[in-house]
Amino acid sequence: MRIVTQQELGGPEVLRVTDAPRPEPGPTEVLVRVEGAGINPVDLKVRRGGGFLSRPPFTVGWDVAGVVEKIGFGATGVREGDEVLGMPWFPRPANAYAEYVTAPSRHFVRKPAGLSFTEAAALPLAGLTAWQSLVDIADVQPGQRVFIDAAAGGVGHLAVQIAKARGAHVIGAAAAGKHDLLRDLGADEVIDYHDEDATVSGVDIHLGLVGEDSDLRWLPAIKRGGWLIGVPSGVSGRVRDAAAGRGVRTSQILVEPDRGGLTALTGLVEAGRLTVRVARAFPLDDVVQAHELIESGRAGGKVVLTTGPRGTDR
Repeated sequence: MRIVTQQELGGPEVLRVTDAPRPEPGPTEVLVRVEGAGINPVDLKVRRGGGFLSRPPFTVGWDVAGVVEKIGFGATGVREGDEVLGMPWFPRPANAYAEYVTAPSRHFVRKPAGLSFTEAAALPLAGLTAWQSLVDIADVQPGQRVFIDAAAGGVGHLAVQIAKARGAHVIGAAAAGKHDLLRDLGADEVIDYHDEDATVSGVDIHLGLVGEDSDLRWLPAIKRGGWLIGVPSGVSGRVRDAAAGRGVRTSQILVEPDRGGLTALTGLVEAGRLTVRVARAFPLDDVVQAHELIESGRAGGKVVLTTGPRGTDR
């Protein structure tokens, strides 16, 4: 099979498409023929030398959409021939930038029929990050005010829809050019985070998708007893101390494989309450260009690798 590997840490140019033996599923595992592999910011961080895979050679990537080709002993929940999606092994290596992956069957769920492989490959990591933050940690309830920073991004655009599906009043912050998108996704209020005079108030849950400075900026908007959940790099000491002084709870999150969460997300997709926005798809052989596009800041949404001969704009 073809697989993307790197022999050293560095920029996109360290990524190489090579050949490797096709893996075999062990007990409770399945072999999945990969149709799409989503690219996430953590992939770029790990490629450079941050995160969880310390010494090359290794293969980055955790988002997978494909077809089950083989079932290992004891694997349950999916069958050969099933179209599936998942985020296997995270944060351990999943080797998702490849034509085949093996992982526990419980790290996958069946792909909704109306979701393309490209869209399905963009859903798991970002969707589970939003779900585990808003639902598992903060237990978002109908009528609560949820403020989502960088709401038009990969995690943000899914978080807007999840919070709205749970009955929350959703406030999204994004550049002005993304406001129509946020309204289409269901945001009740939108603000331009470039506007230094922009204000928010009465927030029950703040999903911070930018970092420390942004979390500190919006902290006064959170009610006493409310939640501030820091995603990109957790919650810094400065933010934690400032939040404690205002009676605001804080939590950081490291997303994990979660069949229950994936089932909830695909249920929203099937109900027409969750859509996945993909900006661009690249063939596996163009992985360097895909990473370069994301690092340029001009991707404009989720980017996916496909194992076919051509990528497609979505």
